[in-house]
Amino acid sequence: MIFSKLKIQNWKNFQHAEIDLYDRVFIVGPNASGKSNLLDVFRFLRDIARSGGGLQEAVKVRGGVTKIRCLAARSRPDIEIEVEIKDETKGQLLWKYGIGFTQTGGGVVKPKARLKYEKVWNDKKELVCERPSESDKDDKLLEYTYLEQPNSNAKFRDIADFFNSINYLHVVPQLLRDPDSFIGSGTKEDFYGRDLIERINKTNKKTREAFFRRIQQALKYAVPQFQDLGLVKDRMGIPHLEAIYRHWRAKGARQWEDQFSDGTLRFIGLFWALLDGNKPILLEEPELSLHSGIVTRLAEIISRLQQKKKFGNRQVILTTHSFDLLSNKGIAAEEVLMLVPGEEGTEIKNASHDKEVKVLLQSGMSVADVVIPATVPERVEQLSLQLDS
Repeated sequence: MIFSKLKIQNWKNFQHAEIDLYDRVFIVGPNASGKSNLLDVFRFLRDIARSGGGLQEAVKVRGGVTKIRCLAARSRPDIEIEVEIKDETKGQLLWKYGIGFTQTGGGVVKPKARLKYEKVWNDKKELVCERPSESDKDDKLLEYTYLEQPNSNAKFRDIADFFNSINYLHVVPQLLRDPDSFIGSGTKEDFYGRDLIERINKTNKKTREAFFRRIQQALKYAVPQFQDLGLVKDRMGIPHLEAIYRHWRAKGARQWEDQFSDGTLRFIGLFWALLDGNKPILLEEPELSLHSGIVTRLAEIISRLQQKKKFGNRQVILTTHSFDLLSNKGIAAEEVLMLVPGEEGTEIKNASHDKEVKVLLQSGMSVADVVIPATVPERVEQLSLQLDS
């Protein structure tokens, strides 16, 4: 299953947006335009559905409804999210899920999120869930979604499982080298890759070795002198990544992850994340720390790794600033979302729907040639001049 459409109302940077989604989605825009916040819509749905989560917790970890609501909301204060889910192989609509919520309380009363509605449609576009319902007479029941309650979502459990399976990763190399330095180690989500090695260690040995073989093949072309990659344990039983490099010594030179370069660690983390699983994965600027020669092939690498023989293409949604990444000729205009900030919030444009962009692409220019200049902040050329004043 993949997300095929997203509608949002008053979500963070976005007063309103309605976009189509594909197997690959490249989100491009200037700093603070809302790239991470757009990814966070999918994480929010996952946080509602996950065990120990729910609507109240998902809102709380984001600072409350007022921190989520768009500053340009004005007379429509409700936050709304609607997604369509389709079969990635047949292209058929499977489900549609919609949720609207606002805030109650404040002052001496603890503020909470309150459902305005929750709706679920099946593949025949029939409503299988509509709230508020007669059973929601007690307002406290509207503090919870059916999505988070196994006893209530039996008719659409597939949606809850799908949301719960969404993966998000933004590897911070320093946390792989020294995981104890992360003061937030007790948090529920490891989206910086702190526990990546432990997850690799817990993976079935046969699967782990198969993944390592593919990563190893790629590293031989990306990292000079690289020869082998494996998992070893120290005297305390703690797992470590070990790389072997060609060296004058017969057995080569060995390094653990604390000696790996940032690029090598991010390369390994990216490959592992793409190989591990078949449900949607959200990536933040995967090009960071990688050589431009690798970045220009990143879109193709992602395309190859997202192909799952038993499950169809795995959906990959990523943010990027990289000209090199978007210069790949295999990227189609409809895969690119351009974020354009304005006084009334950020507008999301599909590159294939912009007439000027479409004409330029038809002339033979790459997505990077067209989209990157179109998302550069206005008057950016004044930046260096202001430093001289």
